[in-house]
This record gives sequence, C-alpha cells and structure tokens, in this order.
Amino acid sequence: MTLTNRQGHPVTDNQNVRTVGSRGPTTLENYDFLEKISHFDRERIPERVVHARGAGAHGYFEAYGKVGDEPIAKYTRAKLFQEAGKQTPVFVRFSSVIHGGHSPETLRDPRGFAVKFYTEDGNWELVGNNLKVFFIRDPIKFSDMVHAFKPDPVTSIQSNERFFDFVSNSPEATHLITFLFSPWGIPANYRQMQGSGVNTYKWVNAEGKATLVKYHWEPKQGIRNLTAAEAERIQAVNFNHATQDLYEAIERGDYPEWELCVQLMSDDDHPELDYDPLDPTKLWDAEKFPFLPVGRMVLNRNPVNYFAEVEQAAFGTGVLVDGLDFSDDKLLQGRTFSYSDTQRYRVGTNYLQLPINAPKKHVATNQSGGQMAYQVDLPPGANPHVNYEPSSLGGLQEAKERGKSYEPAYNERLVRQRIERTNDFAQAGETYRKFDEVERADLIANLGGALAECREVIRNRMIENLTKADPEYGANVAKAIEEALKKRAGSHSGITSQSGDGMELASELGHKSDRY
Repeated sequence: MTLTNRQGHPVTDNQNVRTVGSRGPTTLENYDFLEKISHFDRERIPERVVHARGAGAHGYFEAYGKVGDEPIAKYTRAKLFQEAGKQTPVFVRFSSVIHGGHSPETLRDPRGFAVKFYTEDGNWELVGNNLKVFFIRDPIKFSDMVHAFKPDPVTSIQSNERFFDFVSNSPEATHLITFLFSPWGIPANYRQMQGSGVNTYKWVNAEGKATLVKYHWEPKQGIRNLTAAEAERIQAVNFNHATQDLYEAIERGDYPEWELCVQLMSDDDHPELDYDPLDPTKLWDAEKFPFLPVGRMVLNRNPVNYFAEVEQAAFGTGVLVDGLDFSDDKLLQGRTFSYSDTQRYRVGTNYLQLPINAPKKHVATNQSGGQMAYQVDLPPGANPHVNYEPSSLGGLQEAKERGKSYEPAYNERLVRQRIERTNDFAQAGETYRKFDEVERADLIANLGGALAECREVIRNRMIENLTKADPEYGANVAKAIEEALKKRAGSHSGITSQSGDGMELASELGHKSDRY
C-alpha cells in the first residue's frame, strides 16, 4: 500500500521536510508535515500526548552575570542574565515522555525537564529532557516515533517489537538508545537528574551577533540513576516515588538546586567536526566546548493545586525573549510549531491567560475572543474601540528594538534532504565505551531482554547498528539476546501498589553517575 496524506495525495518523501538547503530553515508550505503534525497534536484529549506523567514546583533562577570568566553581554543581551544576583521566578515541570498520566515513575523512558522563566521581558521557556540527545533529527518523523513507542492500536499493549522496528530503521536513534537502556534511562528521582535543552539555540548580543548555544542543568544534589533490578524493587511498593520525593523534599526545606551551564560555538557549520552542530542526536565535545556556568535554579515552593498548576502548565520551544533566538535545527523548528499548537488544543485557545502560564508583566495585544477568554489585553489609557494596528486613534503601537536585529542570510535551493554529516554511530560507540562497568552491564542485559521479544529481522538490524557503533557493543548484545531467548518462559509485569515504604527503598538504591 502507498502512503498518502489525508487528502489522498501520495507521500513521496516521509523522511525529510523541505528546507532552504540541506541544513537550512523550514518553510511554512511544508503541507504534508503541517497536516501530519497538526493531526498528531490533537490525538489525545485531555491528557498530554507525551509527557503526561509529571510533577512540578516553583522557584527562582539567579544569574551569575557572566559566562565562565567573561561578561555575558558579549554573547547575549537577554536581561535575565546580565546582573549578578538577579533573581527570576520560575516554574518547572518534570515528566516521563511516553507513558500515561498514572504510570509508574520507574519505567524506562526519557524524562522531560521544562522550565518557565517569568522574566521582565515576558516568559522564556526552556523545554528539554534529561538525556541531552534525541531519537530523531527531522520533525516529520515525530508522530511516527511516538506512535511506535505508544501501545499497539489494536491490542493497546506497548511492544518492544514495535519500538525496535522503528528504532532499528532510524539509525540516528542509536545514540539515545545507548543512554536509554543503561541506568541513565531510569533516573532515581527528579532532584538528582540532569536536564538539557537538547536542541541548539542562538544567543544574540546588542550588536546583532549570534552565537550557537546549548543549555544544560546540572543537579547540585549529584546524579543518581537506577538499574533495572533496582527500579523493579521500588515499583513493587511505590509507583509515585519521584513525585513524592520532590514534594516531600521541598516541604521539609531541602530545596533542590541546579546550575545552568551553557556550551558556546561560533555561528557557522564547523566543517572540522564529524557531525553537524545543529544535529539533536549529537553531544558537543565538552573538552572542545566546555560547560560554562551562567546561573543557578532553586525550587522552594510546591504547587497549591496539581491540576491548576502542573497539569495546566503549558510549555513551548518558541517562547523566547530578546537576546535569545532559534538555530536552524530542523527538529527545533518543528517543535516550535507543534508545542504551542497542541497547548491551544489541549488546554484551550486562551491557555496563556491562566495564571500558571501568564507572564508576570502586563500583556498588551489585539487578540480577542476564543473559548474561555476572561480578560482583554489592553493597558490603561488604550482606546478600547481600536483592536488593530496601525492606528492614529490611540491603539497599541509597535515596540522599539532593543538591539540590532539578528539577520541570517540564505542562498540555497528549497529541498528535501537530510544533513550531510549524519555520522549516526560514532557518538553511540563513544558513550558505550565511557560507561562504567555497572552501566555497561545493565545496558547489555536490558537491550538483550527487550530485543529477545522482537522478530529476527529487527534483532539483526539492531545488532548491525550497535556493531557499527562498537564491535564489542554489538557482540555483547547479540550474546545477551541468545541468553534471553533461552530463558524466556513468559513475561511478567511490575506490581504497581502505592506505598510510602518505597521512599525509604528509593533513597537506598541508585547508581551514582558522572555528568554527561
């Protein structure tokens, strides 16, 4: 059968969006992608399609006023970073990605790490996860990826075969899989978990000069992850352990803290690298591009009402303030449309009027109407009869620019192409070799057990990909599959009984890890 869109048009390329050149920005006439992702954004109501299970807390971000040993104004004019000691209110939502709203928090899954900064220039939202890399690099594959990871549409059962069928056919996912099936795939709790913006962004200074930037949250509490066996022990007595741990720590005054670090790179394509710096499946080498601290975040207040604050909290990668900008990362540009679009569907047209989502500064727009509108965005003295611009009758006026605009230039054909430097396996191999003995053993055992549930063609394709990453890696997983196939005598599921006893157990278990 030939793949078509909902209009019945044959889809001739379901792998790449159209871009200006192979690594340039996307364009709004990507009809197949926009129709596909718009429908995907509306597949669930009212639960989030992804990141349904989560916990949140309020706090503040305190700037250091510099990046490393340099003035931060050299790289960005964003006000929240400029003054040492300046505090900006924040709200953070942690989450798992694939599983439902009441799923156990011990399941293997990337963890979302979304931060809403209520700055004086409006909200900034840094939306990422704990693993620093992603499964895919092109947004047209996003809904396919989630469909493969979600339950079977016929049986409503999640399937390792469906998961690895997609992953084995998407070699760029090999790096993320290496993290996910190690202890890094199950953080011990939210307080001892890293965060990352994943995508590459840009900082822009007062002269309009841009610098590529990646964001990383490093927990001051240290990093702890769970092996599969440890996770099963906790899940048997408490499937809410991470939410409970965060809530109780804040209640007793043990406020979790993270340091925000950035990696900076000049704004060009860096041909000396064996990967594209805009590729979200790649890490930037920390020795060449060091982690530079720019501030710290403290969470010191729990939500008063989970639904009003945590469930209705809405985040988007397109929510930037002056001095922060987008890169041409294709996945980032696809996410930027999708995130805000799905919030308008999930929470409502006027989701930004809700207190948890509204900026702390006064809003002045000409937007009106829509479901559940309860305020008009007009400042005192504005003419309520004028809901348009331009006007000479007392309506809203355009703001003045605060610095020179960042104006990237392009001279490329509009194409559907993947980036040239895919290099899908090198960093996966490097990550495998950097793991310690515990992490490597858990990774091999987990992959072996999961792949034993898949048919041979999928197992062989995965082994081939892992072998390209590292021959030992592939060989060890192949052996683990053989052992798992011999031992398989059925399946078992974790017990999901709720008990506070699991908190004590969770505090005892966990593998301490170094920063990635």
